[in-house]
Amino acid sequence: MTDLARFSINQMTVKQLSLPELVDACRDLGVPGVGLWREPVQAYGLDAAAKLVRDAGLAVTTLCRGGFLTATDPAERAAALADNRRAVDEAATLGTDTLVLVSGGLPAGSRDLRGARERIADALVELGPYAEENGVRLAIEPLHPMFASDRCVVSTLSQALDIAERFPAHQVGVTVDTYHIWWDDTAPAQIARAGAQGRIHTFQLADWTTPLPEGVLNGRGQIGDGAIDMREWQDHVEAAGYTGPIEVELFNDELWARDGRELLAETAARFVEHTRQGA
Repeated sequence: MTDLARFSINQMTVKQLSLPELVDACRDLGVPGVGLWREPVQAYGLDAAAKLVRDAGLAVTTLCRGGFLTATDPAERAAALADNRRAVDEAATLGTDTLVLVSGGLPAGSRDLRGARERIADALVELGPYAEENGVRLAIEPLHPMFASDRCVVSTLSQALDIAERFPAHQVGVTVDTYHIWWDDTAPAQIARAGAQGRIHTFQLADWTTPLPEGVLNGRGQIGDGAIDMREWQDHVEAAGYTGPIEVELFNDELWARDGRELLAETAARFVEHTRQGA
């Protein structure tokens, strides 16, 4: 496999692999980077996971995920802030400078989207400086509007940047994920807006395939199988100045039912086929 210098595999894409199996497969295939998830890292042991990837020479491109900052109950908000501080600590231990934030949906019974977004900004007043002290950047990820009620009230890059711009770029930026923004004809201009401020903290790929599965969460298609032009979006982020890793993050039950090493090899090959790596 060639031309993988910027490729990173998000752990969720091949979640059927244990962390040691993932590290071994990345080493065998020449995959240079991984995006890790907190739950499997915690299950393996944070310090042990950090040593495992470090000894293998793998770069940890992101940690997923922090966020869920929209609660109105004081105890729930305090718990969310504490959990996000732990997430920052974990990112620093793993050696990544980017913690991805999925902001959270509407509290039960609420219809106040604007208020929920303001509570995210309020939380970042505390979390942004804490992240900076630990050498970590917070990357707000807008999710497709179908997730606005239950998972993420931030649905567009414009909304994400409206929050992020209240803070220094080295504290808070955005995640650009093709799956969530490909439908939005204002997204290219917002990518340029983010790039001009140095706020593109990570770039992720997943394809849009239909029909979506029941529950929709696990509908992220293998790159090349759907409607999204990956090269076009790569061109947008690179025109905006982004030169960092390109991470493939898939949630897909059919892919998870396959052999994990074979899936990783296929994903690496699709990356080479459908991006302008080395550009």
